Amino acid sequence: MSASSALVSIVQIKNLTRRLDNLAKEASHELNKACGHELWQSIGFDAFDGLEDTERRARANYYYGQWMTVRELQESLS
Repeated sequence: MSASSALVSIVQIKNLTRRLDNLAKEASHELNKACGHELWQSIGFDAFDGLEDTERRARANYYYGQWMTVRELQESLS
């Protein structure tokens, strides 16, 4: 691998890491809005599973899935 190829790979990984951080922040923010609190961070899915508003529950489920996927990708990169 040449030095320029290694540099491109490093830059690509940094860009991917930055994008994943942004997605995690967005998902976290949306989960806080949907749940009305930050308890989901400590108790997970159960924090919003009981939401009576089906739209809020669906939004929370979507963003929780996004947040979990991002976390898994971040762990695999570190």
